[in-house]
Amino acid sequence: MKWTWVLVAVLLSFGGQSLAKETLDFPEYDGKDRVHNLNAKNYKSVMRKYDVMVVYYHDHPGSSRVAQRQFETEELALERAAQVLDEFEDEDIGVGLIDAKLDKVVAKKLGLEESDSIFIFTDDEVVEYDGELEAHTLVEFIYDVLEDPVEIIDNSRELKGFESIEEDIKLVGYFKSHKSEHFEAFADAAEEFHPHIKFFATFNPKVAKALELKLNEVDFYESFIENPVVIPGKPYSEKELVKFIENNDRPTLRKLKPSNVYEIWDDDVGGEHIVAFAEEADIDGFEFLHKLKQVAEDNTDNPNLSILWIDPDDFPLLLPHWEKTFGIDLSHPQIGVIEADDADSVWMDIDNGEDLPSVDELEDWLEDVLSGDIDPEEDDDDDDDDDDDDDDDDDDDDDDDDDDDDDDDDDDDDDDDDDDDDDDDDDDDDDDDDDDDDDDDDDDDDDDDDDDDDDDDDDDDDDDDDDDDDDDDDDDDDDDDDDDDDDDDDDDDDDDDDDD
Repeated sequence: MKWTWVLVAVLLSFGGQSLAKETLDFPEYDGKDRVHNLNAKNYKSVMRKYDVMVVYYHDHPGSSRVAQRQFETEELALERAAQVLDEFEDEDIGVGLIDAKLDKVVAKKLGLEESDSIFIFTDDEVVEYDGELEAHTLVEFIYDVLEDPVEIIDNSRELKGFESIEEDIKLVGYFKSHKSEHFEAFADAAEEFHPHIKFFATFNPKVAKALELKLNEVDFYESFIENPVVIPGKPYSEKELVKFIENNDRPTLRKLKPSNVYEIWDDDVGGEHIVAFAEEADIDGFEFLHKLKQVAEDNTDNPNLSILWIDPDDFPLLLPHWEKTFGIDLSHPQIGVIEADDADSVWMDIDNGEDLPSVDELEDWLEDVLSGDIDPEEDDDDDDDDDDDDDDDDDDDDDDDDDDDDDDDDDDDDDDDDDDDDDDDDDDDDDDDDDDDDDDDDDDDDDDDDDDDDDDDDDDDDDDDDDDDDDDDDDDDDDDDDDDDDDDDDDDDDDDDDDD
């Protein structure tokens, strides 16, 4: 019986692990088409079907293979987002596409002007999304849009949650109740900036006391700044609140996030960004970020100072591009000033993160940037001047080389002439010697020839005499032979006569 329970426990443990694994699995695209292609004929009927409509107003991809592949990637990200949003129970959320070339009429009727952007249509507002087109980032932003523009703080635990938020601009007000006209003005202002700026309110006197708020008063917290600014002129109208926020919506220190990357980058100061790279999870990065916060606290009243903090962990795919473009090592903290349009940059000299600059050194460097003593454009001009100087030096070196070559050529020519003269003299002497030798040889040859001729003549005479003697002997022999033959013939004739 005990073994039975053991077996059941083992099977349940496997089943639990399998269920846990399925629970933690990231959703994969199921192949179902959920993204609508909106046009003049169907956009009204499609948008009526949903409580919230996410519209990607995209550029026409055209015939470019690269542009088509990029659009396919973006469309797949939207399909994955639509699949996740399809399971959201509180709201019916649809996703659609509008082609900037083919569906201009639809875009105009919906009030869409900037292409290559995502717009989220709710019951009473249109929110533009200026972040990365990635499914998880987009879905997270949509969830923020669906939340109430104003979050209520009602107890000490919620107060601690409010105090822990430091990366975003936030406002908090103390009002009598939901029905207060001053709260309604506050809530209307919140809708103008939702979800980019966070609005909080409390109706609890104890919470208000902890926040040091008076009735109908609103505090404005800049990102990464601990102490708030009291908005003057309470009670406020919606218009007054909106105006104050618009005049103060660029913090001294702000963080670049995947959900706001394009919005923040477009908000440059004089065409430049002061950018600080620091990995918060790293010891050096954390220390450097702490110093940046101190700098921001000390200079929060300077409207011209805005430091953009980038945590490399948030943008892993961009690290090689940034290191190559800016010529920096992001394995340790960096701070520099960048031209927003062409990415020219100048960076503070930090020795491999071993000796981080102090707060005073950072402030001195930033003062030089704001005064124009440190400027990427001037640094770029200096680089061009250095290139020109290098070119001039190269030209001078070439001229010197040419002069040296000419001198060497002249010396070589002189040496060649001298060598030629010497060679000619030697040749003349050799010719004379050869002529003398030839004459002597000719004389010797003539003498030898004469001697040979005499010898030949003597030999010929001797040979002739010998030949004559031989001929005479031969003739005599022949005569003798003839006589003998005649005698023999005569004898034979005589014998024949006798026989007869």
